[in-house]
Amino acid sequence: MRFMMVMIPKVYQPDTPLEERAGEGFVPPEEDVAKMSKYNDELSKAGVLVSLDGLHPLSKGARVAFSNGNVRVIDGPNIEAKEVIGGYWLIDVKSKDEALDWAKKVPAENGDVIEIRQIFEM
Repeated sequence: MRFMMVMIPKVYQPDTPLEERAGEGFVPPEEDVAKMSKYNDELSKAGVLVSLDGLHPLSKGARVAFSNGNVRVIDGPNIEAKEVIGGYWLIDVKSKDEALDWAKKVPAENGDVIEIRQIFEM
């Protein structure tokens, strides 16, 4: 079973105080990167990691919205969102419980959230 584990970091969220948000040129602290690299290595050594990537904040992205046949592009700094994805892992495990076990091991910061979604296979 394949699952996507989605990181929803506190530093990307619009309800986080401005001084605590990831701004232009944001780079996570070296210590946090080391912890995450170690976790990613554990996933890989266990043979469950399919892929992973981190994502820049919304300010560097865009959304394409579809409504009644119209397409509208909303550019980075103008995007409104309740939750913003900061990265993901795609894992291949035996069960949802196993995916949850891996999610519980993520070296997340206070206020971060990991969402787990099973991949819809057709």
